[in-house]
Amino acid sequence: MDIIKIGEYIKKLRIKNNLTQQELGEKLNVSFQAVSKWERGLALPDSSILLDLADILGTTTDLLLNGGTLICGKRKQATVKEIINGFEAIETIRQAFGEHSMFYLGIKEGISTKMNFDFEEALIKHREVLYTEAILQAIIFENKMFNMDDIQSYIKSEKMLLEIENAINKYSK
Repeated sequence: MDIIKIGEYIKKLRIKNNLTQQELGEKLNVSFQAVSKWERGLALPDSSILLDLADILGTTTDLLLNGGTLICGKRKQATVKEIINGFEAIETIRQAFGEHSMFYLGIKEGISTKMNFDFEEALIKHREVLYTEAILQAIIFENKMFNMDDIQSYIKSEKMLLEIENAINKYSK
């Protein structure tokens, strides 16, 4: 964390929101001297007020703590259960709207076309393959990180586990 950059960002947003140091301090129940210290990079806001500070300044805590810089490329933890929930959501759409509804047909045809396989058949007969493909897509294209123990609790095929492990090793660097 760059404390100077954070302070400059707080000051920039405070001014953008037409607030004085005194007014910002009052909203957060801190002194204007505390706000001044933040803005000069001499101190950081207490963690107990970060959410309120971000809200008042119209930003997020991520941006606040990164001095206004959006950090890209960080890997986010994912679980196989999240992927399964995604497929269950598609099935819920089929049940709620019907298998001939444009909503479900659009999803089914979109996935079948993009992935070059019959989505419904895969959903019925080849769930493990479908889950593996979704895990691989998440690792390669969405920069997601998975725990191998979690994966092994859902994927049993050694060939598929090897593909996932290879992708993790290749794209997790």
